[in-house]
Amino acid sequence: MTADSAQSLARLAAERVDHRFKGLPPDADGLTVAELAGQRRNLFTGGFATPVLALSAERLEHNLKLMETYAARHGLAFAPHGKTSMAPQLFQRQIEHGAWGITLAVPHQVRVARAFGTRRVFLANELVDAAALRWIAAELEADPDFELVCYVDSVRGVELMDAALRDAGATRPVDVVVELAAGEGARTGVRTETECAAVADAVAGTRTLRLVGVAGYEGEVPKADTERVTAWLRRLVALAADFDKAGRFAGLDEIVVSAGGSAWFDAVAEVFAEIPELSLPVLKLLRSGAYVSHDDGHYRKLTPFNRVPEEGALEPAFRLWTQVVSRPSAEQAFVNAGKRDAAYDLDLPFAQVIRRDGAERPATGVSVTALSDQHAWLATTPEADLEVGDWVGLGLSHPCTSFDKWQLIPVAEADGTVVDYVRTFF
Repeated sequence: MTADSAQSLARLAAERVDHRFKGLPPDADGLTVAELAGQRRNLFTGGFATPVLALSAERLEHNLKLMETYAARHGLAFAPHGKTSMAPQLFQRQIEHGAWGITLAVPHQVRVARAFGTRRVFLANELVDAAALRWIAAELEADPDFELVCYVDSVRGVELMDAALRDAGATRPVDVVVELAAGEGARTGVRTETECAAVADAVAGTRTLRLVGVAGYEGEVPKADTERVTAWLRRLVALAADFDKAGRFAGLDEIVVSAGGSAWFDAVAEVFAEIPELSLPVLKLLRSGAYVSHDDGHYRKLTPFNRVPEEGALEPAFRLWTQVVSRPSAEQAFVNAGKRDAAYDLDLPFAQVIRRDGAERPATGVSVTALSDQHAWLATTPEADLEVGDWVGLGLSHPCTSFDKWQLIPVAEADGTVVDYVRTFF
């Protein structure tokens, strides 16, 4: 950890707890985050108010270690996507667990990472905003150790970047990778190899940009399956080889080839292992982000570890604790968490456990059927033992839209002892 990172994270610990942070004990108002963490309160008996989202300390650490090991085993550099958590404390832990740097999606996220000392950023998006480019030029000028790599996917985009950086008086070129589209009708990226060459030529015609590699996102491959994803990844590798053969990477120390979301990193590892010897060393950069918390829905179903169980398994680290506030009939109940608290864009939450009088049991016969802004609708079958006042632990689907609803998240050990608090910046 750099001195700047340590100082910035220390400032988070010195922040005062107050009404901004939902779910935290009302009687903790005025304490610093560090003071509250030092009290090691229990999530269930320490005054926390429902709803409250918690991260499992043990599962979080397990996931960090597992992906560190996976990347090392397959010879991959790792730049986990920070837009998942937007939590500098987790960025730092990811870096401590071997990450090359942090992937981000928009300039604001880069500003957050820089405010907490992140030295390497992979910006997996096009950047044509002049104000953001002025700021990036200033950051590169002020800090020789700051490294940023950014997508380009059009000649027009290159022209806009060049104009903005020249107007800003940029002295260090911005490193860019040509983004290869995942297919017709996919999201961003250059559709054909011929167009990729034209974009690369446009970069070469500037003094403000430097082409350092190629990249893309295989999660956008239409009708994605192993065969289609593998075929696209081989196109990406071939593009890097063609660019290298054409001398487009002369003068670099290494060539960047990057891909990898959270659904196909096994295919990325397999194909990147096939990268032929190029004129320079290759930085094989994986960017998966959802692993850090994993989930109980979308990524539980999609994780590549389902296909390669011998490599290990991620563990869902989130649980949203809610309380039954209404039991109007034998078939229905309501808890006090809704769309403001829980991800719902991919799946509804999953009723997992019930707590009553300190005892925890499976939420048999209880399911979430809908969300209102501040309530979850529960359907209950005859075997459901559920009363007003019971705590119901919900599993969530899609980490990216779970983190963003909570500014300060307790990290609890298995017995409920809260040992830390994770601050998010969305």
